[in-house]
Amino acid sequence: MQGAARSCSRPVFLCYTSWLSLSLPFKYQLMMSEHQRHLITSALPYANGALHLGHLAGAYLPADIYARYLRLKGEDVAFVCGSDEHGAAITIRAKKEGVSPREIIDKYHRLNKETFERLGISFDIYHRTSDPLHYQTAQEIFLKLYEKGDEFEERETEQYFDEEYGQFLADRYITGTCPKCGHEEAYGDQCEKCGSALSPLELINPRSTLSGKKPTLRKTKHWYFRLDKHEAWLREWIGEGLLDGHFHHDPKSWKKHVVGQCMSWLDGRLIPRAITRDLDWGIPVPLPEAEGKVLYVWFDAPIGYISATRQWAKEQGKNWEDYWKGENARIVHFIGKDNIVFHCIVFPAVLKAHGEYQLPVNVPANQFLNFEGRKFSKSRGWGIEQHEYLEAFKDFPNKEDALRYALLRCMPENRDSDFHWDEFAEYHDKDLADKLGNFVHRVLVLTNKYFEGKVPQSKPQAAFSEKMLALARRWAAEIEAFSFRPAGQAFMELCEQGNIYLQENAPWNLWKQNPDDPRIAECMNDALQLTALLSIVAAPFIPFTAEKMRRLLQLPPLAKGDWKQALGKLKAGENLLPEGHQTGKPEILFAKIYDRKDDSRLKIIQAQKARLQAILEEEKKGQAPELKPEVSFEDFTKLDLRTGTIVAAEKIPKANKLLKLEVDLGFEKRRVVAGIATHYKPEDLIGQRVVLLANLKPRKLRGVESQGMLLMADDAEGKPGFVSPPKDWPDGFPLR
Repeated sequence: MQGAARSCSRPVFLCYTSWLSLSLPFKYQLMMSEHQRHLITSALPYANGALHLGHLAGAYLPADIYARYLRLKGEDVAFVCGSDEHGAAITIRAKKEGVSPREIIDKYHRLNKETFERLGISFDIYHRTSDPLHYQTAQEIFLKLYEKGDEFEERETEQYFDEEYGQFLADRYITGTCPKCGHEEAYGDQCEKCGSALSPLELINPRSTLSGKKPTLRKTKHWYFRLDKHEAWLREWIGEGLLDGHFHHDPKSWKKHVVGQCMSWLDGRLIPRAITRDLDWGIPVPLPEAEGKVLYVWFDAPIGYISATRQWAKEQGKNWEDYWKGENARIVHFIGKDNIVFHCIVFPAVLKAHGEYQLPVNVPANQFLNFEGRKFSKSRGWGIEQHEYLEAFKDFPNKEDALRYALLRCMPENRDSDFHWDEFAEYHDKDLADKLGNFVHRVLVLTNKYFEGKVPQSKPQAAFSEKMLALARRWAAEIEAFSFRPAGQAFMELCEQGNIYLQENAPWNLWKQNPDDPRIAECMNDALQLTALLSIVAAPFIPFTAEKMRRLLQLPPLAKGDWKQALGKLKAGENLLPEGHQTGKPEILFAKIYDRKDDSRLKIIQAQKARLQAILEEEKKGQAPELKPEVSFEDFTKLDLRTGTIVAAEKIPKANKLLKLEVDLGFEKRRVVAGIATHYKPEDLIGQRVVLLANLKPRKLRGVESQGMLLMADDAEGKPGFVSPPKDWPDGFPLR
């Protein structure tokens, strides 16, 4: 994606449609030119808990920006989402709280739906997978695949069973040591550290996340989806953009980490995947011999996009199939990187096997957002949930857009990023309050002072208009390329250019010299036209502020096609605000956080920082951490731990976190790949004493074979530190 983003941002003065015509095959140009129906989805949040800011930055804010932009462009858009309400996690939570699963899902469906609405996430429908229409849709798709005869296979297998809880365990409720990289918290379906696909039986020292004990194996019968049958066309579709021999999408427009993760799965070979589970909460498998079994949530949940579209279309009097099966349907899934495989491999394979559905043209998955240098952790209280933010900032003016803009600025589009309260305040004051708010306020104040609030008579100045048009086109091109951070930068550059233009022309000085100077009208007309443009360009990012700007300009609320209409006027050299149009009285858009006269907003930020500091202080008191499950002495003696010294270190190309190290063990040298590049420079590691796990099975990371693993520990700030032996111990010394 980074390459795609850069390729559309360099030709600043070239509109996006022109850029497409130069870079895409003719067949795709033809498809793009026809009437399209855009189906936009955001990952269905699991209805057993509240969502934090990382979720918002990952799958919901980018999708909302894209949907709002397409509506402004005049496109036919359906933006759907809803609650994922089945699976073992909900039944587990219900058991722990002594309530029914229905009470759990109702609580969190309502909470998340209301929170999204308050934050301006403009879903056309927020559905739920417990709805009867979803049951019907999921069962229909299952039966269609079942009737084909070769998409499923029946298996009697041994699966893990938690004796204490009396139930079979879903893959995600079994953890253990990854057999490929040694990560001790791998899940039964995937290791999140190395990205390898796993089965629960592959895990070393498996344990139930319910009881914490080692599960037993019991026989059970299930249906498996033949994912392996679809490997060849999936590789062609993802890697080359071809589907059934025809051009489907531009593969270069997909983010590199999305394609990379998919190819890693495909290179590891696909295997049949269980499509049913032994649970009492979920969609019943619609077969007579499947009593007591439900559809596995990985199969059930993505179909929620389809059932949500069906419900929305029913309410709107539309044909839902136009958005999923029509030739002009353009489907885009917005997700986090932990859902890439399901949306790029598993779900597309199900749709292709069905035979009637279109596949997504893009899955612009974001990476993870951290919080003040650490991962979000509900158990430690590290982070803040969306509804908690709204409550804590209830007295903070324009809190919704302040958060949306801060998350836009740190959105993890191509790599993991971090949210900091200090940066939140900086983005708010320097960008929103100064560059945008100050410009709009000055324009309206001066217009009221010099022209009684009316747009003065004057033609747009060509040079200024061309510069604004170029930036606006860049804004549009970046959004269409799913590069939302660069699009936000283009928006802010428009604000900066407005301030520069006012400062350079200084109409207040001209007024002092001659109130009738025509240059005053020229300057204020240009500034007002830019303000009108900003009320449109701001809308995908900060919709509440955009609507306030419209009110201040006494313009109607934004409607479908307003950007398309504005672009036409800009290209024709016409005004967006007509001569004589009456504007309103100026108001402050964003009251500064760092304000000498009013520190109320600063105190809200300081309270959040103090809360985090208290957590750090508590951790420093040395409270006993939760220990991992016991291991036997025999297990421990299998580890061959050796002292060593790093004698060479270098970065691995195109791997931001990885370093290739050479460790001298005295009797031989080992090559080790370590994910510490964000914390250590290669030149600083030469001579570092280390402890190496020397008998770990080698495995390749980014094409480099790692022949061991270093022992390290994270400090209170999350920075890894080496476990070092005494200086007088020789290299290769065994630890026991």
